[in-house]
Amino acid sequence: MSTERFRPHPLAWAAGLVCAIGLSSAAWANDAPPEAAKPVVAKPAVAPASGAMSPFKAKPGAAKPASADAQDGAHADAHGAKPAEAARPKAAKPESAAGLQADEALRKMLSERLAGSGELMLKTSDLSPRAATPGKRAAAAVAAAADAVELAAAHRAAKATEHLPHWDYGGAGAPERWSSLNPDYATCTSGSRQSPIDIRDGIPVQLDAVQFDYQPSGFRVLDNGHTIQVNIAPGNSIEVLGRRYDLVQFHFHKPSEERVNGRGFDMVAHLVHKDVEGRLAVVAVLLTKGSAQPVVQSVWNNLPLERGEELTASVAIDPIKLLPEDRRYFTYMGSLTTPPCSEGVLWMVMKTPVQVSAQQIAIFSRLYPMNARPIQALNNRLIKESN
Repeated sequence: MSTERFRPHPLAWAAGLVCAIGLSSAAWANDAPPEAAKPVVAKPAVAPASGAMSPFKAKPGAAKPASADAQDGAHADAHGAKPAEAARPKAAKPESAAGLQADEALRKMLSERLAGSGELMLKTSDLSPRAATPGKRAAAAVAAAADAVELAAAHRAAKATEHLPHWDYGGAGAPERWSSLNPDYATCTSGSRQSPIDIRDGIPVQLDAVQFDYQPSGFRVLDNGHTIQVNIAPGNSIEVLGRRYDLVQFHFHKPSEERVNGRGFDMVAHLVHKDVEGRLAVVAVLLTKGSAQPVVQSVWNNLPLERGEELTASVAIDPIKLLPEDRRYFTYMGSLTTPPCSEGVLWMVMKTPVQVSAQQIAIFSRLYPMNARPIQALNNRLIKESN
């Protein structure tokens, strides 16, 4: 055995160093947590001519450089099977904040055009271009079209009634035109049991007396633009034909809407009642010129200063004092005498009028010189009267 020291060949030394570095790298890769591994994305090459960034394209026959997919494959071999979602970075979703803003801009544009001239015209320039899949673009177009149709329909409905006059007792809103002012008022013309009527040829029978359960109550006075209305506190009711109705309010007309055998009266008070099922019963008290009426005077004392304003009275009134001593009445089935002219209303018209003073009539006349609906056709309705 020679005593000369062994000297390794330089090439062998280099090969060993490479192997050691390879083993260290493999061990580091195995020890690293999965989240530390990031996919390598190939950077685009720089075009020599302009310096602009452009994707690398391999020339025919040229060796293809290692891609990000290839490097990802090597990384997967070191860690086992690679999850599908980790294969490559996900592309940004097309439905971004910018897309949502574009939809909102379209809706705003539609609303502004509808609120303006009332005409709806869409141009391709109104639609902001944005990246989206064909399916999502089609869905967005359908949604935008649906919104446009809904807005247009609402706009047409608003325009249809925007310039129509309010119902009234004369002029453009006169009773003969009520049904044309609003579709909800169609019964005013098409109904067959409308009120008021000229009460004639009533059948005299032994009618059950109306049981009035009235008591002193608080009240509020409202000038609603058509009459003076008194909203009375709960606790007052009537019973007729085996049914109980609660007094809700009473109001006035000048002249009286009802006639008896062709005769009209100076005014009338309508006391409106409602039962638990919503059916209405109206007691009509005919008013004629004579002495002052205390309940009417209490109402006039609390007239609000502004139309549409409701004034709460500091005193109470007793509705029973608005009725005549003689409680005999006419009865028939009719309707409301104001829009929407709903039918199925039970009417009881007191046969004996109540007196009001000329001054009390004049006070109401200053506010409403005439607020009575014309007489309606009887249409063979049955009228009964207390004998």
